[in-house]
Amino acid sequence: MVAVMRFCTLDKLVQPGHAAAVFDNSYFLSGLGTGFFYLISALEMVLTIAFLIGYQKHLTYGLVILLYGISTLSSWRQYLDPFDNLLFLSVWPMLAACFALYSLRDLVTRWVIRGKQVRRWSGSPIGCEIG
Repeated sequence: MVAVMRFCTLDKLVQPGHAAAVFDNSYFLSGLGTGFFYLISALEMVLTIAFLIGYQKHLTYGLVILLYGISTLSSWRQYLDPFDNLLFLSVWPMLAACFALYSLRDLVTRWVIRGKQVRRWSGSPIGCEIG
């Protein structure tokens, strides 16, 4: 999931013209300059790093599901013709994974930064502590 978010972020950074076309088509926001996309890319990079290390999980996981949900719902036209837009159907399992991570955020302990300690192994094969 972080990999998908990273590629979308890099797309805005490397190809701001493509990002502008996506924003115009999906969000009906046109006329945004390249500086806007550089700013959005920087903020998304910070968010994905914070999400990856588990920093402020309530906030970062919540922002990820909110932004991914907006992105998923804004592509509604592609879902009306699924056979020509098969890749767009893959966003729904990703949104479900975001929801699952948000719902289980208090159980996720593997690689989460807590102060100066990084918890690498909890004894559970999935990295969660229960109980």
